[in-house]
Amino acid sequence: MPTFPSYDGTTLAYHRLGDGPPLVCLAGGPAQASRYLGDLGGLSATRTLLLLDSRGSGDSAVPADPASYRCDRLVDDVEAFRAHLGFDRMDLLAHSAGASLAQLYAARYAHRLDRLVLVTPSLRLLLTTPVGMAEAYANRAGEPWYAEATAAMDAWGDALKRGADDAEIAPLRLAASPFWYGEWTERARAHAAAAEHGIAPAAARGFYAGVDVDRDALRAALADVAVPTLVVAGALDGAPTPEAARQLAGLLPKAELVTLPRSSHFPFVDEPAAFAATVERFLAG
Repeated sequence: MPTFPSYDGTTLAYHRLGDGPPLVCLAGGPAQASRYLGDLGGLSATRTLLLLDSRGSGDSAVPADPASYRCDRLVDDVEAFRAHLGFDRMDLLAHSAGASLAQLYAARYAHRLDRLVLVTPSLRLLLTTPVGMAEAYANRAGEPWYAEATAAMDAWGDALKRGADDAEIAPLRLAASPFWYGEWTERARAHAAAAEHGIAPAAARGFYAGVDVDRDALRAALADVAVPTLVVAGALDGAPTPEAARQLAGLLPKAELVTLPRSSHFPFVDEPAAFAATVERFLAG
């Protein structure tokens, strides 16, 4: 397992998987160990995946300064990773909350990017309220797991408002996870359980804590990011919905949106072959 010292001396780990041109990958969660990304639906057959464990998660070290968990500070880790790899420019893929970090990185370091892939990206830094989330979840009312997952989602929200600790929140988050998959299969169950165990609570709490991003300024900065960008949405996802993902794609001058019809938040699990083919087509130009 390779490691490198980041800008402040914190040792960060990453995992190398596959063969072909390199693709730097940022995990979501926030602060999930990168192993939940797997081989990104088979993308490792054509790309060398360089999967970064964010500080305090996976195999990366806990930093001396907890404030460095903030996503606006993590931009410096991504830049240190690029420099460590020796790339003048790189292709970058980010999933979910990792896309918040990728948005901030692109706003500051667009000149270091060749291509950008944002997979079911978080829009927390750009939108004040979710777009269509309640309706997307309600559309799945016919699923056998719906009542239990909805109750868990509601209890999770209440626990967050009370400031409950992760010991209380984790099982609720797991019970709500059927919403994040196109089908609640045994494969999806196993993936959800493994991903839940990979979350680093302190790093997750710190990711957005105290971050005060000027949304108008970030939108303006992204409008100047002339980097070819692929936004991948799941038709069944509630956060982001395809409409929310479309709004993000509309901010970026060279963006295209692809919505996978049977996917929710983890399209590389729900439709692995279609996901890998879509991303490879884009990266190949």
